[in-house]
Amino acid sequence: MKIAIGCDHAGYQTKTQLIKVLESKGYEIIDCGTYNENTSTHYPIYGYEVGRQVATKKAVFGIVLCGSGIGITNAANKVQGVRACLAESVSTALIAKKYYNANVIGIGARVLGIDLITEIVLTFVNKRYDGSHKDEIKKIDAVIQNKNHQSDFFMPLIKKWETGKYTKNVKQEKIPIPKTFKK
Repeated sequence: MKIAIGCDHAGYQTKTQLIKVLESKGYEIIDCGTYNENTSTHYPIYGYEVGRQVATKKAVFGIVLCGSGIGITNAANKVQGVRACLAESVSTALIAKKYYNANVIGIGARVLGIDLITEIVLTFVNKRYDGSHKDEIKKIDAVIQNKNHQSDFFMPLIKKWETGKYTKNVKQEKIPIPKTFKK
């Protein structure tokens, strides 16, 4: 089973640890970045890319991490076909998957410890949807009407970021682009 995972710089260490755990359990990982913790990154890029991998069925599930988990989860949720939940407990992950068929889980890497994060993620990937709440899920899925699966979607934002448009005209390092983006 393929799982897409992505994070900003705040979630990098946690992502690295989760990849090891998931691979040891036989999951195939699609690493959507970021690829180091030393370069400040823009979390929507990585949330979007994980969402795109799930929505286009290249991955069955997605995991997104940033400092709080909030921003990157919101970014993933903007991709048609994604139902992302922010989970801060095993119960939240269980409910999101069992009743709402969530396909991306968001985690706050600076909010929770690695042991709880691991338990939350494993609960999420191992739980199955029970078939309830179908009408509610259809309504949620209908919110986004048009597809937005183009990998170049964030290129204008990336250019603005690198030229300092978002950082008071302070030029930034080149953002590590997810390796799964088409060029």
